[in-house]
Amino acid sequence: MSNVSKERNQSLPSILKNSLLAAFGLFGFGVGVYLTIQANIGVAPWDTFYLGINKVTGIQYGNISIAASIIIILIDVFVLKERIGIGTLLDAVVVGKTVDLMNWLNLVPAQQNMIVGVILMLIGLFIMGFSQYLYMQAGLSCGPRDSMLVGISKKIPKVKVGYIGTAILITVFILGWLLDGPIGVGTIIAVALQGTLMQVAFNIMKFDPKDITHQDLIQSLKVILKK
Repeated sequence: MSNVSKERNQSLPSILKNSLLAAFGLFGFGVGVYLTIQANIGVAPWDTFYLGINKVTGIQYGNISIAASIIIILIDVFVLKERIGIGTLLDAVVVGKTVDLMNWLNLVPAQQNMIVGVILMLIGLFIMGFSQYLYMQAGLSCGPRDSMLVGISKKIPKVKVGYIGTAILITVFILGWLLDGPIGVGTIIAVALQGTLMQVAFNIMKFDPKDITHQDLIQSLKVILKK
């Protein structure tokens, strides 16, 4: 798969096709996030933070997500010196606005039964994991938060990336808690199982993200402009 990944995104049609693939994957990720919210048993740390801001300000989830992503992208580029790509920009917009769209459509009511809520939470997390497979397949760079994680780990190489990721999650969790964001058993489930269910989806699709060579925005522009 490594050879295939190196050949992708070397023409405008390929970039357009993979941009659509990334957008579709991110749309699916947004649907998964929506389902975890509608499970009504607490949400993942970042969503606790976003929904806490929503509760205090009344600003739509998607707009909060976009604003946070823009701030993180600025940190990625100007502070951490990380490269971003088309996928990074799509991530910043598509996921949050998909959640807003699903809220507007109101297809799934907020659950009142704990067992049904747990089932819906697990379904949402699995959809998010499968959607990450689609998004990563496109090879158009990581999302803003993943780029930040990588960038911070490069700045403090003696600290394992897992510890850095945990520190970030704890920080946004505390901020969400202070803002009275939704915290519950679903928060524990998300922290404990999101990575596992993502790996299950990867195993089903026989996918290893290490086999994908990502293209950054400058490389994409060179291909598009044929330079």
